[in-house]
Amino acid sequence: MNRTDKIAFIGGGNMASAIIGGLRSSGHPADALIVVEPHAEQRQRLGAEHGVSALAAPGPALAQATTVVWAVKPQLFKEAAAPCRAHVAGALQLSVMAGIRSDAIAAASGSERVVRAMPNTPALIGRGISGLYARDSVTPAERDAVDHLLAPTGRTLWVDAEADLDAVTALSGSGPAYVFYFIEAMMAAAQAMGLRAEQGRQLALATFGGATELALRSDDPPEVLRERVTSKGGTTHAAITAMEQAGLQAAFVQAMQAAQQRARELGDEFGR
Repeated sequence: MNRTDKIAFIGGGNMASAIIGGLRSSGHPADALIVVEPHAEQRQRLGAEHGVSALAAPGPALAQATTVVWAVKPQLFKEAAAPCRAHVAGALQLSVMAGIRSDAIAAASGSERVVRAMPNTPALIGRGISGLYARDSVTPAERDAVDHLLAPTGRTLWVDAEADLDAVTALSGSGPAYVFYFIEAMMAAAQAMGLRAEQGRQLALATFGGATELALRSDDPPEVLRERVTSKGGTTHAAITAMEQAGLQAAFVQAMQAAQQRARELGDEFGR
C-alpha cells in the first residue's frame, strides 16, 4: 500500500477513527482518505483529531478509492451500501463490521474482493488484534495491503474459514470486556478485604498488565506460569481451588461459546 493510495471509510465511528489515526500517524496524507459520515459532530471530530474532511453522503469521490473500509453498524449496512455501490465496485472491500458475511458484502458492493476483519477495542491505543478472513478473489498483495492498513491498530491473524470469525469474535472481539469484568471483580474483592477503591484499582490493573506482559515474553504456556505461582497449601492454591470448586473455568468456556453462538445468529440476521 502506497501513501498515495486512496482509502475510503463508510462510517467514521470509533473503529474507523482508530484506523484513520493509525494511518495518519504512519504518514498517510489526509487528502488520501475519504470518509462518509452522516453525523455532523463526528465529521467535526475527525477533522479536529486527524485533519480529515468527511462527507455527509457518498458520492463520485468514492470511485478514487483502491480500498473501501466498511465501518457502519451491522443493522445499517444495507442502507449505507445502496448509494455507495455505483462508486466502489472496483475497490478492495474491507469490513470491520460484526455479523455481516462476505457474501452480503460482495453482493452489496459489487466486488468479490472482500476481506472481513474482527478487531477489538485495544485497537484504539494500537494494542488490538484483528482476526481476518479473505475470499478467494483477494490476492496475496491485497492481503499484505490489509495487514499494512491495520498494522497501526495492533496485530493481525488470518483464518482459513469465514465461520472461524465467530470464534474470533467470541474470544478477542468480546475479550476486552471479559478482562474488564475480571478487573471489576478484583477491585470489588479489594474493597471487601479492606483496601480503598483506588488501591484496588492500581493493584488489579498492574497485576493484569504485568501478568500479560510476562506471558507474552515467556516461552512457557500460561498453565506453567500459573503453576509456578501456585504453591500447594499456599494462598494462590486456596484461591485457585475456590475458583475450580465454583466451576469458573467451565463457566468461562460456556460464556465464550454463548458469544460465538450469538455471532452466528447476528450473521443469520444481518449477514445474508
